[in-house]
Amino acid sequence: MTAAARIPCIGSAHWDVIGRTGIAMTEGSDVAGRIDRRPGGVAMNIAASLAQFGMAPTLLSAIGEDDEGERLISLASEIGIDTTCVYKTAELPTDSYMAIEGSAGLFAAIADTHSLEAAGDRILEPLADGRLGSAGAPFAGAIALDGNLTSALLARISKSRLFEKADLRVTSASPGKAERLVPLLGMPNATVYVNIEEAGILCSSRFDNAGEAARALLELGASRALVTNGEHAAADGSRAGIVLADPPAANVTRVTGAGDTFLAAHVAAEIAGATPRDALDEALRAASDHVSGGPDQ
Repeated sequence: MTAAARIPCIGSAHWDVIGRTGIAMTEGSDVAGRIDRRPGGVAMNIAASLAQFGMAPTLLSAIGEDDEGERLISLASEIGIDTTCVYKTAELPTDSYMAIEGSAGLFAAIADTHSLEAAGDRILEPLADGRLGSAGAPFAGAIALDGNLTSALLARISKSRLFEKADLRVTSASPGKAERLVPLLGMPNATVYVNIEEAGILCSSRFDNAGEAARALLELGASRALVTNGEHAAADGSRAGIVLADPPAANVTRVTGAGDTFLAAHVAAEIAGATPRDALDEALRAASDHVSGGPDQ
């Protein structure tokens, strides 16, 4: 039996507080629903999904030495995430995220990732001190990186020797942070995962479909770009061409974390040897299961 692929997951890890209702909302709405509290953050979500797919995720994030952080680390370890490389600090609190989801999807959200941003490149030390790699022997394998890091740090990563041999899988944290990915678009070893709105922000344009968006990202300098478009066809664009696939029909009950699940499933499928079309199908199926409220993947 071969060892599971070790995959560093770099970025946010915190507690999510998410209110969900099936009622349409407008500004000022006060409606009945359910409030759920669970581990979240893009890097944490990706790591959790990778563990479900039999990978060996290693979390690189900043966690406060507080009760919230201790519970988060404990739960992550229980589900198969290696937390030994997490940067822990008593100076910063564990980050958090709050969202409201209505019948039309995400209504509003606030991400408090100030501690992650303040920690800066200290979260990357395991890639430099020999635990996961070094400047002389960079990590060679898949790395998941999320756009919750500061623009300055992402720009340094784009030029860092620590990432030059990685199969770098980059995802936007949200449309509001999509522009942070600009420095990474020119990396020849980076695959970018965005939704069609985020692609539009990166390209300063609007797109009718994911294929157009993927093609524009390639023209902007991306080596490979995967673009999702809700219930419509998704695209995997590379120098070899554009691959399209339709997502399965889904009864949407939640949306937070769908993109993270998509990335994790896609990476796991490709590591297992899937073709681009099959990997795209697997990723869309996993994301559909997630938004339908099925088993976490």
